[in-house]
Amino acid sequence: MTIKNSLYKLTLVLVALLFSHAGLAKTQWRHLDANNTVLMTLPYGKVVIELAPNFAPNHVAQFKKLIKKGYYNGNKFYRVIDGFVAQAGPDERHDTAPELAIESEWTPTANWSFTPVQKNDLFAPQTGFVDGFPVGYSKQENKAWLLHCPGMLAMARGNSADSGSSHFYFTIGQAPRYLDRIMTVFGRVVYGMNTIQAIKRTATIEGETPVSAQFFTPIVTMQLMSDVPVKERINIEVEQTNSHEFKEKLARRLARKSAFFYKKPPQVLDVCQVPVLSRIVKAKAID
Repeated sequence: MTIKNSLYKLTLVLVALLFSHAGLAKTQWRHLDANNTVLMTLPYGKVVIELAPNFAPNHVAQFKKLIKKGYYNGNKFYRVIDGFVAQAGPDERHDTAPELAIESEWTPTANWSFTPVQKNDLFAPQTGFVDGFPVGYSKQENKAWLLHCPGMLAMARGNSADSGSSHFYFTIGQAPRYLDRIMTVFGRVVYGMNTIQAIKRTATIEGETPVSAQFFTPIVTMQLMSDVPVKERINIEVEQTNSHEFKEKLARRLARKSAFFYKKPPQVLDVCQVPVLSRIVKAKAID
């Protein structure tokens, strides 16, 4: 067999894997609420963030209030550590936002739409999804919390649990799950993660010249999507994680039955390794 034929067959296998695991033909979609969606513009691209008012209502309310005031426009990502987080916020002279009580976990309602992924995760008795957000859950405690998977948005704070106010961060590397339940996670990136990953790293290795603040990545604008002119909005739909189709996708990813896996991996399904699909759709006549 020639190298060309081998590469062609490998390409066919990978394409088949992509479509079989993504379940594109069966995916059920949910349209995002423009009032709980943020459009962040950086010098080299746009990012769409879905907020989580059901899980961290006070943090979402303050974040939205600050955005509407233009609080973040011109702020910079001043703490960006490769494989960890990209953190932004105003300098001390302009940081006037009040501190908030931490919202790191909540008590689920009796009818919450939790789609389980795995039991006995390293950091949680149970993991799963609620409305597209990765969640940890303890039945014994009857508590749930959002997880630090890549692309999640959380509020930075000092040593005091209730010291978060306006500085925020995105997770940009391997999930720092040891931060679960001690930080307020209140959103997630649904579009533009490649733009988030392009944010200039500010942390350097020992012996390297420090990165000057003049090269930090600035936030051009942050807007609620509902405040963006209709013609300029990025309208996103996300995969329904409580659908039968999504549950089937989880089962397929756990079993790995494709012939590509001639050596089967352990039947472990890391919630942070399960993609929740999103897509751009045409603007609707009525939001």
